[in-house]
Amino acid sequence: MNDPDRIYSTPQPQVSDFVFNEDVVRVFPDMIKRSVPGYPTIVENIGVLAAQFAQPHSCLYDLGSSLGAVTQALRRHVKSEGCRVVAVDNSAAMVTRCREYLHGQDSMFQELLPVDVVEADILALEFQPASLIALNFTLQFIAPDQRPALLGRLRRALLPGGALILSEKLRFEEAEEHRLLTDLHIAFKRANGYSELEIAQKRSALENVMRPDSLEVHRERLLDAGFRQVVPWFQCLNFASLIALP
Repeated sequence: MNDPDRIYSTPQPQVSDFVFNEDVVRVFPDMIKRSVPGYPTIVENIGVLAAQFAQPHSCLYDLGSSLGAVTQALRRHVKSEGCRVVAVDNSAAMVTRCREYLHGQDSMFQELLPVDVVEADILALEFQPASLIALNFTLQFIAPDQRPALLGRLRRALLPGGALILSEKLRFEEAEEHRLLTDLHIAFKRANGYSELEIAQKRSALENVMRPDSLEVHRERLLDAGFRQVVPWFQCLNFASLIALP
């Protein structure tokens, strides 16, 4: 059972840095739905896109898998023979709940792709040959100076004809555009029932933890990592998703 997100609803003398702990896990489905515009569309369509790139007998990675929403979408849509999903998260609480959710999906559907749910730091992971890698709102939580090396390793793990799908919150190079889309995102959260206190305290909790990049920086970094083509396929306010092809 998922609880409503009230983590930041009471004043906190000092707002701690955001962590994916048991409190967050308990409210995460509500939090993500009310905080990230377009999230359900992105998740479901990662499954649809993955079906176009998945190759038989290869790995499909869901890196920063949280509760396994992308993993579940991959299993619903990908039919390639011999594929398996590897869902990776560094939060023990997320991994435990993810396994519960996937077990529930197993009981609802037949002939789903097998899944390994791994508690690990993706910066230290050995990647197997993969035809699809999803980084769904994960890269933004990795230190900026560690992002290029990770993307280079992912590029080397991708099979020819595979794809990386990268979803991120964006910042914008032009100050007025950044301010407009930030204000509209705050309006989105207000419309979903968050108070000014909740919005402000959540922003404080994330400011040292989540560091978004611009679309231009993402594109340049992916090209530098060896990807030959980077195509934005979705944007809603200041949240976007890209396909990078090797």
